[in-house]
Amino acid sequence: MAAPQTLVLTGASRGIGHATARAFAESGWRVITISRQAFSPRCPWASGPQDHVQCDIGNPASLAEGIVEIRARLPAGRLDALVNNAGISPKGAEGARLGVLETDRDAWLAVFSVNIFAVALLARGLIDLLSTAGGAIVNVTSIAGSRVHPYAGAAYACSKAALLTLTREMAAEFAPRGVRVNAISPGEIATAMLSPGTVAFADREVPMHRLGRPEEVADAIRFLCSPQASYVNGAELHINGGQHV
Repeated sequence: MAAPQTLVLTGASRGIGHATARAFAESGWRVITISRQAFSPRCPWASGPQDHVQCDIGNPASLAEGIVEIRARLPAGRLDALVNNAGISPKGAEGARLGVLETDRDAWLAVFSVNIFAVALLARGLIDLLSTAGGAIVNVTSIAGSRVHPYAGAAYACSKAALLTLTREMAAEFAPRGVRVNAISPGEIATAMLSPGTVAFADREVPMHRLGRPEEVADAIRFLCSPQASYVNGAELHINGGQHV
């Protein structure tokens, strides 16, 4: 029997990441999850405790150790997909957005360390395994990366705009190695990151008049990692019920 395909997923503990881990596991994939927290027994995929790497991807030393650990767990020397879902979005009181004037240097560095630098360093550390498998990378951007958003702060929005640029750079650089790189851009998705008022905002601003479900985002990620997307490279797939139009 052939070995299952393997996914490495950051930010798996909740929301879109949790739904993505579940979708791939239910499709027969081995899912190696990465987060700052230890594996939670509430997670519904059976191999989770054995295939969880506790790592702070925003800390360079911790990330380097995490990459070594991931590689050790892949003795066959191949990785089929890397999904960069982890992201941080600092908020003010009662979920208020933080503009430029409210965001200090440490906050900017923390956001970019997780949302941008870790993405590039994970790809750099795992590119040979992805190339061997003819694998795919999916980066999770945001609608906030292309417009001023009432809830997403300045640092988060800038990091997501930069992540789309990084996606294009990686797509061009990695394609000759047999690795496709794409991005998904979620809008208002029902996750724990939502600020108060988002439900009413979605009803008013989204043509479909509802929040998206994490499972709908996970299905799009799974498509981009599948053979059905074999000629999709450097794209950004909008998942927002038409909010961007």
